[in-house]
Amino acid sequence: MSLINTQVQPFKTQAFHNGKFITVTEESLKGKWSVLIFMPAAFTFNCPTEIEDAADNYAAFQAAGAEVYIVTTDTHFSHKVWHETSPAVGKAKFPLVGDPAHVLSKAFDVLIPEDGLAYRGTFVINPDGVIKTAEIHSNEIARDVAETLRKLKAAQYTAANPGQVCPAKWKEGAKTLTPSLDLVGKI
Repeated sequence: MSLINTQVQPFKTQAFHNGKFITVTEESLKGKWSVLIFMPAAFTFNCPTEIEDAADNYAAFQAAGAEVYIVTTDTHFSHKVWHETSPAVGKAKFPLVGDPAHVLSKAFDVLIPEDGLAYRGTFVINPDGVIKTAEIHSNEIARDVAETLRKLKAAQYTAANPGQVCPAKWKEGAKTLTPSLDLVGKI
């Protein structure tokens, strides 16, 4: 079953955020757009490159009214040390969420049970806590957060403009489509 257009399931976990530990729940995701970025584990070689990419684009996510959450199957304690010891991870101003009990990884269907790690999953969630985009891929392939930002803006546009769709490679401000019988076979 797809997670698209489903409600985020209840959860409660800890995160390291701006020098302190915070609690993050499904309620934390409500009232604003949220982007959950799952990674296999702290202290790996590829994950810091993605965190640095997210950090470099964080102002754009904030300008779009969205919060970014990085999630690994580690503890918030590990995230604190990771943030303090990795120059790339140290750029993160968003919550680094621990999922040692695998509650989030299971709920978002990214858990690799035999390894106790998560696949690289990316989810855009609307202010009502409904999942609007989902992308999951193998761990050797890192993401480009600019594409996640594009998908966020497309989800925001279609939420604000019911009946419109964003075509391939749509960017903010570009033309959208209004699906109709008249378009069938003409594009």
